[in-house]
Amino acid sequence: MADRRTFNVIVLGVGFLFIFTAFTTCGNVEQTVVKSLENGTFTGSGYHSLGIIYGVFSFANLLAPTLVAVIGPKISMFLSGLLYSGYIAVFIIPSTWSFYLTSVLIGAGAATLWTAQGQFLVENSDASTINRNTGMFWALLQCSMLFGNLYIYVDWNGRTEIPDNSRKNIFLSLLVASILGTLSFLGLTKSHREEEMLSEEEGQSLLSTRVMYRRRANTAMQEAKSEFKTIKELVKTKTILLLSPCMAYSGLELSFYSGVYGTCIGATTQFGEAAKGLIGISGIVVGIGEIVGGGLFGLLCKNNRFRRTSVVFLGMVVHFIAFYLVFLNIPDDAPVVFQTTTQKTPFLTPSISITLLCSFLLGLGDSCFNTQLYSILGRVYVEHSTPAFAIFKFIQSIFAAVAFFYSGYLLLMWQLLLMVILGFIGTLCFFVVERMQNISVDLQEY
Repeated sequence: MADRRTFNVIVLGVGFLFIFTAFTTCGNVEQTVVKSLENGTFTGSGYHSLGIIYGVFSFANLLAPTLVAVIGPKISMFLSGLLYSGYIAVFIIPSTWSFYLTSVLIGAGAATLWTAQGQFLVENSDASTINRNTGMFWALLQCSMLFGNLYIYVDWNGRTEIPDNSRKNIFLSLLVASILGTLSFLGLTKSHREEEMLSEEEGQSLLSTRVMYRRRANTAMQEAKSEFKTIKELVKTKTILLLSPCMAYSGLELSFYSGVYGTCIGATTQFGEAAKGLIGISGIVVGIGEIVGGGLFGLLCKNNRFRRTSVVFLGMVVHFIAFYLVFLNIPDDAPVVFQTTTQKTPFLTPSISITLLCSFLLGLGDSCFNTQLYSILGRVYVEHSTPAFAIFKFIQSIFAAVAFFYSGYLLLMWQLLLMVILGFIGTLCFFVVERMQNISVDLQEY
């Protein structure tokens, strides 16, 4: 039993590794790719596409648990993987209508995929293995930022333009990776809980398949209504209200490091022929920052001397240093230029080493905020962790969508200023929540 569960977790992690090797690489470069298209009829925007994805994702999260409960996590992840593959395939022969249609579909698919992943991981874990299995899964997932971006660096290094044949080869490779990840979900075996449910249903021989699925759907709807009611109650609590600025900030910085910063690097005139290849290296270094941060803070937080506030404060400082260096190192018009490269001159002569240092700091800081938000929500809402995490993903995704929509219009300094203001407010509010929890614990002990 234990070996089968471990096998399932490894296959799950490998599937996500392949799918998100394709998707994270695509998100990192898509605005740059869109700008280089030799297609006079294509009028899409990579920023708008990513904004649509995160916007649909935020609302689809409310419906996804019902769908997963009815058709099961395995089939849910397989169907969602097909939607991811369809989005990647659009870049091989791009058209505006299919670009935006698949953006909507992948937003819904992402909500289903992550809901099913959470359920499947829990079903294949117990109290003694949940931390190990979660660690294994996230380690495999974070590696997805390495391989696709390495391909981008190798293929684009030395190019000032991206020809059609290069784009097609890259996205064909990413499509193959996404399809392999999707097919791997078919190798998942049934958990003990699923087998019990199936045997119970098979024992009711008088029931037709339609009736059994209808019963599942009714049960799922009742659970969804109960969870939605809980979400409405939690939204009004002081803890969620205070954590909302921090959650919102995590959405802004997510959009910046995952889609905007790479575009800025590729548009920087002073990098010359190295600019396009640097997008790939930057994505790799962001991934290294995420991996280092996730591992480091996971260990530190087991030591009582290191509080969550220390990690969040470190994340704020790290991000603010990165934002200041980006402000000095990258031209102000880098996010908004479309047909050309940047026309403005930054305060410093753009440096590759500073650019990659900022990439590392962005990944490291992101891991600070996300690990500690998950940690404090898991502690405060032990009995209602699923609705609490749903609120977190909803707020984060909404603000990521908003950020992607304004990224093509606001100069770099204004985008950085917005993140600095919200990051500072979010950190202060996080401190207040942590202080509230410490006082509550002290009173209980007293």
